[in-house]
Parts: sequence; C-alpha cells; structure tokens
Amino acid sequence: MTLRRFSTVFGLALGLAASPVVAFEALNFSTPGMDEDLRTQLKNNSALTAAQAEGRVSGQDAVAAALSDYGVLLETLYANGYYGGTVSIQLDGHEAADIPLLSTPETVRSVTVTVTSGPRFKFGTARLAPLAPGTVLPEGFAPGATALAPLVGEAASTAIDGWRQIGHAKADLSYQQVTANHAARRLNVEMRIAPGPELRFGKLITVNDSAVRAAAQRRIAGLPTGERFDPDELDEVTRRLTATGAFSSVTLREAETPNPDGTLDIKLRVADAKPRRFGFGAEISSLEGLTLSAFWLHRNFRGGAERLRVDGEISDISGNTGEIDASLTARLEIPAAIARLGPDTDAFFQAALSSENEPTYTANSIELTTGLTRRFNEQLTGEIGIGYRYSETDDDLGYRSFSLFTLPLSLTWDTRDKDLDPRSGWYVGTELTPFLNISGPGDGARFYTDLRGYYGLGADKRTVLAGRLQLGSVLGSELTDTQPEYLFYSGGAGTVRGQPYQSLNVDLGGGDETGGRSFLGLSAEIRQDIGENWGLVAFADAGFIGADSTPGQSGDWHSGAGLGVRYQTGIGPLRLDIAAPTSGGTGSGVQLYLGIGQAF
Repeated sequence: MTLRRFSTVFGLALGLAASPVVAFEALNFSTPGMDEDLRTQLKNNSALTAAQAEGRVSGQDAVAAALSDYGVLLETLYANGYYGGTVSIQLDGHEAADIPLLSTPETVRSVTVTVTSGPRFKFGTARLAPLAPGTVLPEGFAPGATALAPLVGEAASTAIDGWRQIGHAKADLSYQQVTANHAARRLNVEMRIAPGPELRFGKLITVNDSAVRAAAQRRIAGLPTGERFDPDELDEVTRRLTATGAFSSVTLREAETPNPDGTLDIKLRVADAKPRRFGFGAEISSLEGLTLSAFWLHRNFRGGAERLRVDGEISDISGNTGEIDASLTARLEIPAAIARLGPDTDAFFQAALSSENEPTYTANSIELTTGLTRRFNEQLTGEIGIGYRYSETDDDLGYRSFSLFTLPLSLTWDTRDKDLDPRSGWYVGTELTPFLNISGPGDGARFYTDLRGYYGLGADKRTVLAGRLQLGSVLGSELTDTQPEYLFYSGGAGTVRGQPYQSLNVDLGGGDETGGRSFLGLSAEIRQDIGENWGLVAFADAGFIGADSTPGQSGDWHSGAGLGVRYQTGIGPLRLDIAAPTSGGTGSGVQLYLGIGQAF
C-alpha cells in the first residue's frame, strides 16, 4: 500500500514538472487621450503588471489579477478626480469579468487593458460639520477644487482628530453622502461628525503576561489618569515604554465604551524583548594602536525594566604611546524611579574603574556616581549627579593622589538623522563638573562642549558638509593642582587627525609637560558618496591647548588634514582616514585611522 501511494505521488510530481507554464506574452494598456502621469499611475498600480513582473504566469493568476484590477484602476481614477471612467480587461479576447471562476483557462497569452478616464470632476459641495475649534481641513477640500477622492477621507480624519485632540475620544463619522453629478461634472460631499462626550483618562490595564511587572509598566507609562483625554499622551506612553528596551512591541487600545464616571480605560499589550544583549567595537590608528570595546546589557534586571550595562575598553594595544589603557564601567538605570518627578526622569547608579597610561601621565582611578536623567523631549536630555572620584597619578609634577567630590551636570541636544552616518541635523553635548578636592588644594569646575552640524546637499544628500567645534576649560583650580585626567590635550583621532596622540600640551619648562586648562578644537569635512556603497572624505582639523582657562589665549595651535574612504556596511560606514600635520611642531609623517562610523 505504501509503495503504491509513493508511486502515485511521484508520478503526479513528474507530470506537473513536465507541464509547460506559459506566461501571457503581451500586456497592453490602452488609455486614449490620457496624460502620461495618469497612465503611469495606472500601470504601476495594476495587479497584472505586478503578476507579470513576479512571474505569476498561470491562467488562474491572470484571471485573479484582472478581477482585482477592475477595482484598483477605478480607485486610481477616483484618486485623480475622474468618476466617469471605464475599465475593460480582455484575456485572449474575453472580458475577464465574464469568465466563469470554475472554468478559468490554463494559460493566457494576451492581455489588453483599456481605460478611459472621462471628464475630471470638481467639488460641488464640500460640507463637513461640526468642527472642533481650531480645526483646519485640507486645502483642496472646497467647492470648485479638483475632487480628488483621498481628500474626502483625509477631511473626515482631520475633523475626527480635531475632536479627539480636545478630549472627545469617541468622535466618529455619523453621516456620509457622496454623489457624483455626471451632467455637471461635480462631486457633492456631505458629512457629519458625532463628537461624543469629553472624556478623561481611566486606568492603564495590562492585558497579557510580561516579565516586566504590571506595576512597573504603569509607573513607566505615566498615563495621566483623571486628566482630559489627549491622543498625544498615548504616543508619549508608547515612547516611554519602548525607550526602556525591555519590549519588542508596545500596543495601546482604547476601551470600546467609556466608564460611567466619564473616564476611558486604555488597554496595554506588550511583547518582551530578549533581556540580554552584547556588542563590540574596534578602531585602529597607526600611532595609538588598536582599541577594542565591548558591552553586555540586561534590559530587565530586576523585573522593573531596569537596564544594567557593563562596558569594557582596552586601548593602545601595540601602540607607540606607552602601556595599555583599560577601563570598566557598570551602570544601572531605573526608569521612572521617583513618582514625584514624573515618568520621564530615571535614576542611575554608576561605578567606573580605569587605568590610563598616557604620553604625559599615568593614572589609576575609581569613580562612583548616582543621579537622575531627564528626557525633556525626544531630542533633549539632561543629567545631574553626585559622585566621588579617587585617583592616583604620576606625571612630571610627581606622584599625587586626588579625592574629589563631584557634581556632574550634562545636557544633550541631538537632531541627527543617523548616529553613525549623519546627513542632516546637529548635535550639542555639554558637560559641567564642579569638583571639590577633599585631600588638598584644587577646587574648581571642568567645562566641555561638543557642537556638530551636518548639511546634506541635494534631494538625496549624497554630498554632506560636516563641521565640529569643541571647547573645554578648567575653572578655579590652578594648573598644577588639577588632576591630569581633567586637563586637556590635542592630537589623534578625536581631536586633530595627522598629529600624534595627545602631542599638544603645556610646556612647564625644564622638560616638564602637562595638559592644559583650555582646549579649542575645529574640524571640517566634505563627504561625497560614490556609487551605492563607497564614499570619499576630505577633512581638516585644528586644535589649541592653553595654560589659562580661556580657550585661544596663552597657548599653541597645531593642525592636520587628509583624505578618507568610506564603505557602507549594515551597521555603519567602515572608515579609513589618512592624515598628515599641516602646522605646528608636534608631529611629522602620515597617520592612519580605521574604525566604524564617521569620525564625528
């Protein structure tokens, strides 16, 4: 029995494989008197065009696509204001709509689509009421304007959204009459909106299981229960929950009916993301050597969508700047940790260990910081913390130890379209760290800001102009009383390419050197795409280091310039830069830099 069944199936498969599959040989569109733009839209929207391009070639495929096209092509005419058009689709001389579905041909050789547009209609009447205060309907939805069908739906949606914006969550279309007057070539539209009652937010109800506690979801979401309904608040709830990284998807749905007290519950459905993630990076310089970095992330550490991230970095591997540098940082972030401060304020705890072996100093340090992060909007974030830093340093001023009480403040404003390959927007990162040296003299504050701007030329932005300005200053603390890690240096990939790493500093005389209390960095790039994956970059950098706190005074400049090549990968452009000094006495020769992402 099994052998006979196998023989039957095998024979059927051979028969199917041997049967010829014939595509319709010709697909012709006849559009008499039609302008080229509308004709192109019809062909592009056609299911028959798609079937031919995708190789869906059987007779059944042709009939199915043709039956779909009757509606698709008429909708295309309506979208352009033509309501008296006709569509005829002939399959081997037979109208597709007349072919019995149980007797479809095995093959179709010739398809002819004939579309007449008829006259173009205008709006006769365009009535839509009542409208919420401040509602502005689409400009084209007015008597005498071309009656494009999408404008009708757009106008209705705009009117409903207007009521929802002022609390009428259940506003809906209660009446709609659309008639085409063919004799007058007019489309008459009358619609009425039922605003419904003004409602307030009710409870946020989680409707499925999640590894993140329901109470934590509600705290992070920050739904303003009791306040007037606002659809923008629902977008904010979605953003806050998504921003934790604990969820792969977040869906909000309004309850079908309001509660008797005038509140409307919101139902929340989430899908958990994989809790653990890791990543790595690498960058190489001909002078600084190889830098390797990696991170490990847990996105729901204690069941409240807490983020625990551990970052490690090793640099100066096989470089010429001395021994290897290493750092290890652990940071725990607790979203919406303090109810009084609202759902957009997170708490963090951070511990960092580092061992730095730089050209002018060595330092081993530990730093503990706790604080708050505030998201003002999608682009602007601020942070305030309180910390303690202990370091032991050795430089030309001798072996010293520092115990600092710190108050780190930062503000980040980021409008870039992409982090690794920006083509428009800007980035502003500003840090201010007041510090108190509890082990000796040297109280003050460290200021640093990084401003970047990007301007793409042309519609496709294949040419990008990029600029960067860096400013740094140590205020209050004298140069010799400031720990070396808080001072500034110039040269290398992050400041002046072409100049040796941290080669520009302050000469104290007698062969002694240290960092400066002020820093000014300037960078400019022209980025040009070549083909789909390649790009060229021309760049110039300049840097200033001064002994005083004011950038540009009592110090020295140096600069570098070069060319780069970019190759687009799935995670960002692979960067190769070659640069040489153009001024200053801190270096000579050619430097090479390799990494992922643009230089800034």
